[in-house]
Amino acid sequence: MKCKILVPVSGGKDSQTCLKMAVEQVGSDNVLGLFCDTKFEHPKTYKHVEEMADMYGVKIETVCGGSVIEESLRFKRFPGGGARHCTDKLKIRETKFFCKSLAEKQGGFEVWYGMRSGESHERAARYKNKISEDLYHPHEIMPSKYPKYLGKMGVRFKLPILSWSESEVFDYIKGEENPLYSEGFGRVGCFPCLAAGDGWKVLAFEHDDFGRDQYIKVKQIQDEIGKSVFTSGVGDRWENSGQGCLICSI
Repeated sequence: MKCKILVPVSGGKDSQTCLKMAVEQVGSDNVLGLFCDTKFEHPKTYKHVEEMADMYGVKIETVCGGSVIEESLRFKRFPGGGARHCTDKLKIRETKFFCKSLAEKQGGFEVWYGMRSGESHERAARYKNKISEDLYHPHEIMPSKYPKYLGKMGVRFKLPILSWSESEVFDYIKGEENPLYSEGFGRVGCFPCLAAGDGWKVLAFEHDDFGRDQYIKVKQIQDEIGKSVFTSGVGDRWENSGQGCLICSI
């Protein structure tokens, strides 16, 4: 069966909404999910990705181009600011490769991305002239990330929930979202997102045994590259208070 719609999924609510919407529009046999594994997700996220496949009756392919830890060591810095190598190398690059391979096998298809203007000022500015119902060549959505040849191969990008609010997304998936949302996390993906604010990092590191193990891994990277994962006084105060040391001693 030819894939009509490819949906990159992260385990988060927005990409899940796109997956559900695609299935409702063209049927599960015509939809394929794509999960780019960064080797830094919470076990509940991995489980949720598996559950989504059963929930919507679709196949979700998993690809992996490395890990957040490997990339941080290679670049000798944590992702953040304008250098989010986790996204560029482990997600966008792998999606680009997958799209090229799939287009070579079967011809063109649509890629539905769960981008919302309401997520940030940056995204609102980036997509201000885009329309959720329209199809775009990949390089028209992300000029510096996707090559023009994908458009020539028939790959088209769509942003179906661009104008949706967060509450509309949660209403649409009806309580079937990743359980991490109900545990206090506003965004789901890497656990924690090392490019996020320090408050979210501390929340993740203190959340559960997995979070504490993640901090130990991050601390080892810090020691090796000589740079802190924290970028503000929030993280510095947390570490200086001895909380980080307590975690590492467990």
